[in-house]
Amino acid sequence: MGKALILKSSILDKHSNSNKMVDYFIEKWLNENSENTITIRNLAKNQVPVLDNELLDALCKNDIELTERQKKALNLSNSLILELKEHDLIVIAAPMYNFHIPTQLKNYFDFVIRAGVTFCYTKLGSQGLIKGKKAIILTTRGGIYKDTPSDLLTPYMNLILNFIGITDIEYIFSEGLALGNESVIQSQNNAYESINNMLF
Repeated sequence: MGKALILKSSILDKHSNSNKMVDYFIEKWLNENSENTITIRNLAKNQVPVLDNELLDALCKNDIELTERQKKALNLSNSLILELKEHDLIVIAAPMYNFHIPTQLKNYFDFVIRAGVTFCYTKLGSQGLIKGKKAIILTTRGGIYKDTPSDLLTPYMNLILNFIGITDIEYIFSEGLALGNESVIQSQNNAYESINNMLF
């Protein structure tokens, strides 16, 4: 049995190619083992607030009297981190927007990356505290960017996940989605085949 946390971040809802990919993954994951479970968090529909100075104080300082807004933000952060810790597999739908991850996904990371909670500083440098997890990144792009300098998304995702301790990371790419119907069909089929090969 496995517990998978699904993070959707596309703003395109039912028109989203990354949502289609992750929905396909969910179907296969649940069919693989009847005891597998999922938690879906749609970061586009239920957005994490943009981090500002007031909210940063709430997440970083324990000795201040919190405003109601700060309390709400701290509670959300604690909930997101607990959710992350409670799952074995983290599946992140990460479409490329302007060569990077969506704002909604960046906001999520700002709320779960907390010193002393998901990472700590040591004499040897920072150390991630979220251990024993596997991450699968389902990423969609309009053009062809894999393994080129224009792909800022992949190194960032590696960096941010490694920073909190998640080092077992796999990617499934679906590219060329703005290059015509034939390219879309071929790209989607390749992605679905990769999901099949990964799980089964």
